[in-house]
Amino acid sequence: MCTGRVRELDKLHKLNIRWLFFPLHPDTPAEGKPLTDLSTYQGVDLKARQADMKARMDKAGLPYGERTHTYNSRLAQELGKWADTQKNGASLHYAIYEAYFVDRKNIGQKELLLDLVRDNGLSYEKAKAVLEERSFKAAVDEDWMQSHALGITGVPTFIAGKYSLVGAQEYETLVRFIEYAKTEAQKDHRK
Repeated sequence: MCTGRVRELDKLHKLNIRWLFFPLHPDTPAEGKPLTDLSTYQGVDLKARQADMKARMDKAGLPYGERTHTYNSRLAQELGKWADTQKNGASLHYAIYEAYFVDRKNIGQKELLLDLVRDNGLSYEKAKAVLEERSFKAAVDEDWMQSHALGITGVPTFIAGKYSLVGAQEYETLVRFIEYAKTEAQKDHRK
């Protein structure tokens, strides 16, 4: 949900977006596991939660598929780190988001990730090497340590300067957050 909003905000405000990866369920096996197996979903009415999320997505005009599984996102994160070094790499972040949250695909599968790379005009061969050599593993490890140091406990978390906002947010809330952070940064700069 917020990935689409970030894309809209970036168009309007020309943001300097930096994706910081977070270890959400890093113990998930390659084949994934049902959401009902996660402790955060135990005792929760999954259908009701999905309906709530779908209603929020519909209100925002964003697509959303009813998820039943979670998948290990480690390789997707490593590929996302690589994409940050490529021209138009942000498109891969959005494609991975849609594959996971809309199309309910297993983003831990190398073949799927490479298809997304190709579909978004990035170098298939370079991406394949990144996945085979795990050349962005250390960079993602660093992100995980930094997210822990920043006290990030959930996704998405938006950070602007010294301010943070946790959880899926309405577009207007994100606009106010950005404007507030900019105003406060200008005040600090004048001191």
